Amino acid sequence: MHSAPNKEADCNGSSDAGTAQRLAAVLARIRAAELRFGRAPDSVELLAVSKVQPATLIADAFDAGQRAFGESYVHEALEKQARLQSLPLTWHFIGRIQGNKTRDIATHFDWVHSLFDIRHARRLDAQRPPERGPLPVCVQVNLSGEASKGGLAPAEVAGFIDQCASLPNLRIEGLMTLPAPGADFDAQRRPFAALRELRDRLARTNLPLPVLSMGMTDDLEAAVAEGATIVRVGTAIFGPRPAAKPETTDH
Repeated sequence: MHSAPNKEADCNGSSDAGTAQRLAAVLARIRAAELRFGRAPDSVELLAVSKVQPATLIADAFDAGQRAFGESYVHEALEKQARLQSLPLTWHFIGRIQGNKTRDIATHFDWVHSLFDIRHARRLDAQRPPERGPLPVCVQVNLSGEASKGGLAPAEVAGFIDQCASLPNLRIEGLMTLPAPGADFDAQRRPFAALRELRDRLARTNLPLPVLSMGMTDDLEAAVAEGATIVRVGTAIFGPRPAAKPETTDH
């Protein structure tokens, strides 16, 4: 049996009895969307976005059955990983990759969802500990061309994947996107459909690209409708996020 951290003594935050109920409600939304849109039961994985949330709430979600957690800030994530090391959690890096953080990402994370720079890809490949096996990654696609968001233009994705093909310690699993908010359900579906169609064009026998990481709290149903295999949900599980402390950047 795994023991959760001492919630009473956690100076970073307190336990929240509502986490389990909110988690159950999100899972119910996902399962209902699977049924509504003809998806196979349990074909969509929930990634609980725990960035800037305290370790206690992650432990609460673990107690309620959640295993996969998404973090955006490396230093903060490493502190939580150390505190929760007794729990069998899967850690996904979902934030903007910084060159001076690639060694920690390669060493301490199980997944990366936000890869779009070949320099970062090469560093992650070189720095991945051999005993951990290839690092599963998703290529981030910027479908709307928003300057404020990272990611490749759709036309750049095929070439990027070809460049990554020679990196033995990375495994390209699929695509990720962070679209602009849609005004209605149909508008929400359009960028997710575009990502799915891009994946379908790029997939081949030796590169099936099974993962589509797309959809968040406000649009997860639209993402499930268009083929999401991972939805990333934070506020609907943990509540509003506390303010994040900026990390040192290295462009």
